Amino acid sequence: MHQIRLFFTALQFFTRLPIPRWVGFDPAWLNQASRYFPLVGVVVALITGAVYAATYKYFPPAIAVILSVAAGIYVTGAFHEDGFADMCDGFGGGMTQERVLEIMKDSRIGAYGAIGTFCLLLLKCATLTYLPPFGVLAALLFAHPMSRLMAVSLIWRLDYARAEGKAKPLAQKMRTTEFAIAAFTALLPALALVYLQWLSWTMLFSGCAVALVATIWLARKFVRRIGGYTGDCLGAVQQVTEMIFHLCVLAGLHTSAQFF
Repeated sequence: MHQIRLFFTALQFFTRLPIPRWVGFDPAWLNQASRYFPLVGVVVALITGAVYAATYKYFPPAIAVILSVAAGIYVTGAFHEDGFADMCDGFGGGMTQERVLEIMKDSRIGAYGAIGTFCLLLLKCATLTYLPPFGVLAALLFAHPMSRLMAVSLIWRLDYARAEGKAKPLAQKMRTTEFAIAAFTALLPALALVYLQWLSWTMLFSGCAVALVATIWLARKFVRRIGGYTGDCLGAVQQVTEMIFHLCVLAGLHTSAQFF
């Protein structure tokens, strides 16, 4: 029952979805809820996949993809996209640690954030549009949980860079057992997709490898510039690695089509 409450706490923190009243709330649960961040990604993937499957019958693929992406943004409250935009503004316009943190805390969006978010969403929609229907569903179910696992790895390994912030409740260092739970809930959908032959082992391994490299590179940049991570950094890692998983699915299917 405690684990169920932790999952619903994570769902409430990372999405706009309502949770049952009997769950209750305890601030201490937030420190443990990050283990279920990838499982929240599974829920978001199921919602966005359902929107795509329902609209694909009636609209061209590009429209179905845009509606699916919009549904994901609505469900999460643009939580991660906002973090990505703030990270682009902070690291693009700040020269010192204090200035980077100050810019990221500003609710206004600057040129770096606007351009970065526009390019990210454009690339995401274009990539999904080029995938066949089963490929879109596979990419969503693969990318949403795994990208959140990459973000959780920062909580596991790095220090929080602020005294206060929107991710401060989650900023307590994760134990390895907690990270193992997060990894299991992220990998299970991916392995199920491989079993269903919607995803190949090549896509799985290449996506994980490239996303891991990107996460390590971003983590080193965060530590060098601000001494750790913030909530915006978590959102940026989630968005960047989600896009990487989409691209790896597209590259895998494109390569297979050319081979055959």
